[in-house]
Amino acid sequence: MNSTHVLTAEIPPSLAGRRLDQALSELFPDFSRSRLQSWIKNGSIRIDGAVLPSKYRILGGEQVVLHAEVEETATVESQDIPLAILYEDEAILIIDKPAGLVVHPAAGHRDGTLQNALLHHAPMLAGIPRCGIVHRLDKDTSGLLMTAKTLSAHKSLVEQLQTRTVHREYLALVQGVMTAGGTVDEPIGRHRTDRKRFAVRDEGKLAVTHYRIAERFPHHTLLRVKLETGRTHQIRVHMAHIHHPLVGDPVYGGRLKIPAGASEELIRAIREFKRQALHAEKLGIIHPATREYMEWQSPLPADFSGLLAALREQG
Repeated sequence: MNSTHVLTAEIPPSLAGRRLDQALSELFPDFSRSRLQSWIKNGSIRIDGAVLPSKYRILGGEQVVLHAEVEETATVESQDIPLAILYEDEAILIIDKPAGLVVHPAAGHRDGTLQNALLHHAPMLAGIPRCGIVHRLDKDTSGLLMTAKTLSAHKSLVEQLQTRTVHREYLALVQGVMTAGGTVDEPIGRHRTDRKRFAVRDEGKLAVTHYRIAERFPHHTLLRVKLETGRTHQIRVHMAHIHHPLVGDPVYGGRLKIPAGASEELIRAIREFKRQALHAEKLGIIHPATREYMEWQSPLPADFSGLLAALREQG
């Protein structure tokens, strides 16, 4: 069953010169480029009241009205999967996602996802795009994730992500010793040959990652990482790009590295850590209804804190 939602936005001056379909991809990240292009073609999207072609070059300041025909996610199966809910009200849900939980159903993960769990917890989310999920964490990344319970809250959270006012702070354990914090400002796009991976590419999308040192170990560094943008695999790709990949990263981390002189306990802790050492620790937003700033913090999961304990013992 489909439902139509009317979404409005103003195209920011920063997108001036971009093609209409490119600008709309930035404004409405929940929808694919191909879906937006089809809506442009059939007149479901109007720019200052006019139907314009995908290749129209944006000036900035245009008003967009999108009549989005959304397939209700009732087609996604409701499943009674435990959720760690840190906060809930009529507008938003803040989830503490465990490592191993997939966010959206996809090939290979048709059920057992966060979206299935959300639909069971709050059936009204079937009428919200992606059950209100406005950003994602990789399957094996743990930590905080926000969900909208109403269309107006959904629009507000998406806008906050677009304007980069969402505060997202991660803990990341990387290989090698870093001497200082810094910023990685490198565009990210799909890998040229492996479509499941991402890479720093000149023609990729803007991606900015700030990091500072939280703790040093003889062969590793614990970082506090702040995201300015939210590209897929962003922290993992950026850290690998500067030759400090995340410990345990099966895609970007290279072969398993055991530091010289490591104790049996540390060797075991590193070998048994089967995921990227990344945890979304802090999340701060402007509440869509009250307009007050709210912030949440998630404690490190046991596997990550156990790995740090073994590193500290070795140190």
